[in-house]
Amino acid sequence: MKVKSFTSPDMGENCYIITGENKEAVVIDPGNSSIKVIDYIRAEELDIKAILLTHAHFDHMCAADEIQAATEAKIMIYKDEAEVAQNPDYNLSSVFGTPEAYRYDAELNAGDKVEFGETYCRIISTPGHTKGGCCFYFEQEGALFTGDTLFMGSVGRSDFPTGDEAVLRKSIIEKLYILPDETRVFCGHGPSTTIGYEKQYNDYVY
Repeated sequence: MKVKSFTSPDMGENCYIITGENKEAVVIDPGNSSIKVIDYIRAEELDIKAILLTHAHFDHMCAADEIQAATEAKIMIYKDEAEVAQNPDYNLSSVFGTPEAYRYDAELNAGDKVEFGETYCRIISTPGHTKGGCCFYFEQEGALFTGDTLFMGSVGRSDFPTGDEAVLRKSIIEKLYILPDETRVFCGHGPSTTIGYEKQYNDYVY
């Protein structure tokens, strides 16, 4: 499995392209770096099977439509996040720019698998940053994509609409900290880390 990251210049959001066998790939959290992402997809001749969203804040999905137009891949979001995607106050587009209701093609459930290129990721429901936030766990490769649920030495904000601090901590402790310590964590902002490191040093989770 190959991981390529792109960081947006304004919000510092990390978009990831994960490539498996036969150049099949998925895009996770396409923020506003659509030109670079699409150029990479074309240069590598990737077959994008899905556009996966950890949550529906504008900085994680505002380029989804452009990437879909270039790849014809379905935009997928966790089922409890539909209201956030469609409400400009909830997805924060009304706060930071032009109010927009974001569209998507399919809803995911906890435990679902998204398969591509002889690998797969499993959906882990992790509400707290938003009510329908989720993480994508590549069990075979020991990799976890957390969006804004868990950062290196920190956690996502819980004071935005539908956020809940206690629920966020519960999600991390009960859903993520049970994964192997060596699991690599690819965050929605900032550097990557591991589950073991966060269990030992993250003072925001207790």
